Amino acid sequence: MPTVEVSDLEDGDFLLDVREDDEWQAGHAEGALHIPISDFVARYGELTEAAPQDGRVNVICRSGGRSAQVTMYLVQQGIDAVNVDGGMQVWAAAGRPVVTEDGQPGFVL
Repeated sequence: MPTVEVSDLEDGDFLLDVREDDEWQAGHAEGALHIPISDFVARYGELTEAAPQDGRVNVICRSGGRSAQVTMYLVQQGIDAVNVDGGMQVWAAAGRPVVTEDGQPGFVL
C-alpha cells in the first residue's frame, strides 16, 4: 500500500482525515477535509469535489489503520492516494499543529 511519512508532507498538501467526529473535534490538522470512515462511501462525492484534480490525496486517521482501508479503496477507484504512516499520533509528535474547529490548540484523541 502506498504510504507517506509525516515529515514528507508539505504545507498545502491535500489531507483527508477519516477519524470520527469526536476525534476531529478534539483536534485535527488545519485545512484537512473531514469525512469519517463511517460516512465515507455515502460522502465520497465530497472528496472528489474537494481533492486536487492532478494531486495526491494524503489519508490520515489516529494511527494509520482506518486510513489504510480508505487509501486502498481510493486506489481501487483510480485515485492517487497514500496512507499517512502513523497518523495523527505521529503528526502531533512531530510538532505539526493540531487545532480545534475555532483554531485553538487541540489534541489527538
